[in-house]
Amino acid sequence: MIKKLIAVAVTAGLVTTLSACAPAETGNGAACETKTKVTMLGTIKVEIQDEFLAAVDEYNSSQECYEVESIAGTPDLTFLANVTPMYAANEAPTIMYTLQEIPDMADKVMDWTGTELAGLAGEGLLAAATIDGKIVGVPSTAEAFGLLYNKAVLDAAGVDPAAIATRSDLEDAFKAIEASGKGAIHFSALWWSLGAHFTNKYFAMAAEDHEGRLAVLDGLADGTKDLDADPVFQNWLATFELLKKYNASTPNLTDTEYDEALLNLADGNVGFWFMGNWAEPNLITNGAGTDFGIMPLPISDDAASYGNDSISVGVPGYFMVDNEQSTQEERDGAVDFLTWLYTTPEGQLHVAGSVEDGNMSFIPVYSGFTVEPTTFMAKQISEYVTAGKTIEWINTYYPAGGQDLYGASGQKLITGKINGAQYADEIEKAWLGVAKTWRGEKVE
Repeated sequence: MIKKLIAVAVTAGLVTTLSACAPAETGNGAACETKTKVTMLGTIKVEIQDEFLAAVDEYNSSQECYEVESIAGTPDLTFLANVTPMYAANEAPTIMYTLQEIPDMADKVMDWTGTELAGLAGEGLLAAATIDGKIVGVPSTAEAFGLLYNKAVLDAAGVDPAAIATRSDLEDAFKAIEASGKGAIHFSALWWSLGAHFTNKYFAMAAEDHEGRLAVLDGLADGTKDLDADPVFQNWLATFELLKKYNASTPNLTDTEYDEALLNLADGNVGFWFMGNWAEPNLITNGAGTDFGIMPLPISDDAASYGNDSISVGVPGYFMVDNEQSTQEERDGAVDFLTWLYTTPEGQLHVAGSVEDGNMSFIPVYSGFTVEPTTFMAKQISEYVTAGKTIEWINTYYPAGGQDLYGASGQKLITGKINGAQYADEIEKAWLGVAKTWRGEKVE
């Protein structure tokens, strides 16, 4: 039974009332005479939309100077397609949350340098949001993606996820699960999963250092990179075909796919699902009493090859504050809300508290956190991070809109409309001539 899954809209609007108030105290102790409304486009993500809005509600009721309001966007449009007409109408939201579009927004948003949150975040976590020395955003959390698994299904099949080190090991595990009467894997045909996350496996493992990965992006933009001749890409393609072969479900390209896949893993119909830890709250809600874990997706038969033993960990998005159309009071309110969320005991409980208690179960990324996640998967991710078994979210550097194109091509591949060579050709064409935003080039 689904208790709460994905909502249709980017977010529901909060009921907000602007009301005059007697002089009160702002977050920094200054007096205020009226409440200032602070708008935010959407929320962090739909999976924990209700939990985030509960935090907004508590913040709004905690003080008398600011009122945060989440305003809905259009879910079928990209972030830029949503926000561009808002700027054109002089109605830009004060708080925005995104990832790949950060370079496009850098000249419109405030510099977080010197703020409390920027000081509490690690330098590495701020790297993707630092443009020409300006910190244009602050991180929300760390997330991870890889092979999620239902521990009870794997235990019944005699599969030890810690023993899976190669692609052949993974196929053996798939066969064992099928022999136990369960489906091996639900391989989702979601465009964003295929376009942003599955492709990240290749781009993150294409080189062992950050500069080497950026050089791969350079080669694709210049038209000098031949994916067919890259053994890492060929291993990645073979892994795609392996998951496709053992996929227990018919590829579903509609909005119902995420819910269907989630329930398949939660109910124990399949052993694995390629997805991220953002699904854990809904898995726990719908599969009470079951442990759901995460493990690396090995893409080659060399256990020692770079990245085979690691999960993808990164920052899924950054908060930015408009600096063109907002007032100083609105910007102060935006900073006050986000600082409250990540530094006060009440806010931290919403951020890192348990799903069962209606919280977001985020992995903390700011120092000084006193609330720690308690779930099975969150603990595993922490162990991977501590052991250095993580690979980069190089998808952070994809050009805006790129993951949509790669996702569309991935859907053709998973449904058998194109083969691997045709897929490689489509990916190369999608990259050719794009602005190298990862090198600081501007989109014209």
